[in-house]
Amino acid sequence: MYDYLIIGAGIVGLGVANALQEQNPDVRILIIEKETAPAIHQTGRNSNVVHSGIYYKPGSLKARLAKKGNTAIYDFCRQHGLFHDRCGKAIVATRPEELPELEKLYQRGLENGLQVSRLTEEQLKAREPYVNGVAGLLVPDAGIVNYREIASTLARLITERGSDIRYGHAVTAIEEQGQSVRVTTTEGRFEARWLINCAGLFCDRIARMAGYPVDMRIIPFRGEYYVMDSSRNHLVNHLIYPVPNPDFPFLGVHFTRMYNGKRDVGPNAVLALRREGYKKSDISLRDTLDVLSWPGFWKIARSYFGEGMAEMQRSWSKKRFVESARQLIPALEERDIHPGPAGVRAQALTIDGKLVDDFHIVKGRRSLHVCNAPSPAATASLEIGREIVASWLT
Repeated sequence: MYDYLIIGAGIVGLGVANALQEQNPDVRILIIEKETAPAIHQTGRNSNVVHSGIYYKPGSLKARLAKKGNTAIYDFCRQHGLFHDRCGKAIVATRPEELPELEKLYQRGLENGLQVSRLTEEQLKAREPYVNGVAGLLVPDAGIVNYREIASTLARLITERGSDIRYGHAVTAIEEQGQSVRVTTTEGRFEARWLINCAGLFCDRIARMAGYPVDMRIIPFRGEYYVMDSSRNHLVNHLIYPVPNPDFPFLGVHFTRMYNGKRDVGPNAVLALRREGYKKSDISLRDTLDVLSWPGFWKIARSYFGEGMAEMQRSWSKKRFVESARQLIPALEERDIHPGPAGVRAQALTIDGKLVDDFHIVKGRRSLHVCNAPSPAATASLEIGREIVASWLT
């Protein structure tokens, strides 16, 4: 029998296993993953940005773990010789009307203990000559890594320390017993003293399978990216973000200097009709009904109808997408970009239509369910693992 069984070999599940091994090198851990490798979904399809925590409510778990996680993820990359580029992020106000929100972000950054500085228009242009901005903020701790590479390294280290990872095992049943949990998969049956659910896009279903009808549901949002032609890379030096719309829960189209030398533009944010639906044609009847039958979805759809329609237009119209991106980089043309990868974000939504904004963990009798691990989950993954071990498993 194992000490701990973790469902999900994304970066959060791997971070928990790493923290358990840090606490006790002799711990027996089994990680179960339905795919053939780690980091196939959210971990391997995100923006690869190392976040600073400037956007998050002071005092929240997200703010605290983002700041600690930022340091931890850079340290991990340095220790293991992995790519990391602490290039900094410019948050840009393109119109005078955005200056009050920019100032609020500056004050929030200070409250969260971050190094953040104001940029005049001239200072902004010195850093990003092609940007359209009246002012900005510089967040120097933001940067770029390769989260799939980090996850693969974590998986290797975890197995080298004596724990097991079983790929190709989809969970079909969970039974909590007196002093253990029995988990049945498509390939076998396993038993452990504790179950830790880090199933990402399917965390709510795994929790219900274990007998816990959590008061939220995962709503999948697809983020679609474009990639700039390499001949236009000079338009973007670092990371360029707009001032976020305070009435919309996503950051807006931005520019990212990637670990492979490319420049990503995006993402938009549209409802996905499949939890792992990376193409517009990906549709799951079960996943679609899951969304449409959830009362909270209709409430949030009404609240964000205008913004949602604009996102849909950008999804179907490259012209509209470029118009949005040109607010930051006016020199960008349609011919400069081509379709890139897409990811799906697991957004937890309550029955009354409220977005679950912070990490949300449900504790069972012999199980722990990470039911919301939003951005900055990848940045904070090592510290999320340590937080779970220190606060929930002791």
